[in-house]
Amino acid sequence: MTPEESAELATLLEDRLLAAEHRAMAVGVELAQVRGARADSVDDEHDPEGSTLSSDWSRLDGLARAAAVQRVAIEEALDRMEAGTYGACIRCGLSIGLDRLRARPEAVHCIECARELER
Repeated sequence: MTPEESAELATLLEDRLLAAEHRAMAVGVELAQVRGARADSVDDEHDPEGSTLSSDWSRLDGLARAAAVQRVAIEEALDRMEAGTYGACIRCGLSIGLDRLRARPEAVHCIECARELER
């Protein structure tokens, strides 16, 4: 990987980290609103035509967890960059393709190992 490619991927990781943090904050605000509405309500329905507060809570909790998982994966990728191990598959040790890293810069497996693990 060239220094330019490494810089490109570092920028991509930083941008994704910032986006994940923004998503987590936005979901956190919505989750706090749902928790507040649920605490104030005896009836779980906030809109007879809409979803229940419980389902909103569950959906938002899932989104918050997904953002947290993504944030950790990105932070770990940045740590691997600093350690000089970024771009190597953690399973086989071979290089992860540049196109794969551009599509998913936090990837830890080459495409071959990722396919095998999905089976």
